[in-house]
Amino acid sequence: MRIGLYPGTFDPVTRGHLDIIERAALLVDRLVIGVAINRDKGPLFSLEERVAMIESECADLGEKTGTEIAAHPFENLLIDCANDVGAQVIIRGLRAVSDFEYEFQMVGMNRALDSSVETVFLMAEARHQAIASKLVKEIARLGGDVSKFVTPAVQQALADKRG
Repeated sequence: MRIGLYPGTFDPVTRGHLDIIERAALLVDRLVIGVAINRDKGPLFSLEERVAMIESECADLGEKTGTEIAAHPFENLLIDCANDVGAQVIIRGLRAVSDFEYEFQMVGMNRALDSSVETVFLMAEARHQAIASKLVKEIARLGGDVSKFVTPAVQQALADKRG
């Protein structure tokens, strides 16, 4: 069984994330969405809320792609999380060249820690390349329309946080 791990903070999950998840699901038999706890980033949504968003947003994708999709919270090293879930491949999304520089360093470190886990990069679709969770949160906080960037359920969750 080919198991892939797609890690991120997903605060919140965007249409760009969902695009990568759907495309990654076509490459593996089981796709684990690693939801990073990452207290240093001070996420807007709690871990439980982010996991629930991923599960809700991906519920139909598993059936559509024929791939088992599961959310898995983690706080350890990415390579350790990959080993914990039995992943042979880590899937990373790229939006721009600036993403590549950071990701290139991460791949080198992960390969040094465990050379049996491969990393695969998927380029975001052109219409999703500008989407970043940080910017989506800022637009929502200031009352802007985020409907192009997130699903209606996530848009409502952002509105609820705004109060």
